[in-house]
Amino acid sequence: MIEYVKGELTELTPATAVVECGGVGYLLNISLNAYTAIQGKTQVKLYVYEAISEDAHTLFGFAGKDERELFLQLLTVSGVGGNTARMIISSFTPQELTNVIRTGNERVLKSVKGIGLKTAQRIIVDLKDKVGGSSTASAGSAPAGVAGMAPGSAVMDEAISALVMLGFQSAASQKVVMAVLKDAPSLTVEQVIKESLKRL
Repeated sequence: MIEYVKGELTELTPATAVVECGGVGYLLNISLNAYTAIQGKTQVKLYVYEAISEDAHTLFGFAGKDERELFLQLLTVSGVGGNTARMIISSFTPQELTNVIRTGNERVLKSVKGIGLKTAQRIIVDLKDKVGGSSTASAGSAPAGVAGMAPGSAVMDEAISALVMLGFQSAASQKVVMAVLKDAPSLTVEQVIKESLKRL
């Protein structure tokens, strides 16, 4: 079991990060919260969850333990897999998601792509008494927008690329990203992706 990977950040997109550690480059699937927290850094530390199946060995990376804990709790809910859990934690900061679950806000959970009413209800019923507590905000809950702004076309390209990596069709991703940027051209990459996730 890998607890964390600490080393040089050699590649970064809003959906993945490559961290070189001891001469080995680890590809990690990350959330938008982790992307915001490590963007612009050369040395990083990401907490890890290993998803091992018959045909794949996938690593998920998190900037904070609180985010990883929420991800693991989401995986215990029937019908929620790794990519769905990552989609959920990319749509909210850990504190926001905790509040959504504890207050039983089905409507907000349903706004996440791929989450229907029944799944939203299951998440709330299964996790309402498990999430929360006095966890302090970590790097993983850094507010969107702290990262530096890229030029408009770069923001569009990165946002579309991230949405495609999350499983959305390229044409649909391009259309919604362009619409978001038309409405608010000054948004950062992570803000564009979060808004696009609500519209897709």
